[in-house]
Amino acid sequence: MASPSVDFEALRRLSVRERLQLVEDLWDTIAEEAPDEALPATPELAAELDRRVAEHEANPQASVPWEQVRDELLGR
Repeated sequence: MASPSVDFEALRRLSVRERLQLVEDLWDTIAEEAPDEALPATPELAAELDRRVAEHEANPQASVPWEQVRDELLGR
């Protein structure tokens, strides 16, 4: 595999926020171009995801919004 020409020293000079954004942007391109390779699902994972979707569909009022979970985790 050929190594792309990347100036890692320049990347290291980016702020943490900028580097995180770069990682997010790069991941998005991988997920868009090759979602099956980016997020391979084992049969066990697929079964668990199906179980969770069915559980939610059977009882949607039991869901807790992410914002509430995050605030509770962060002690807000």
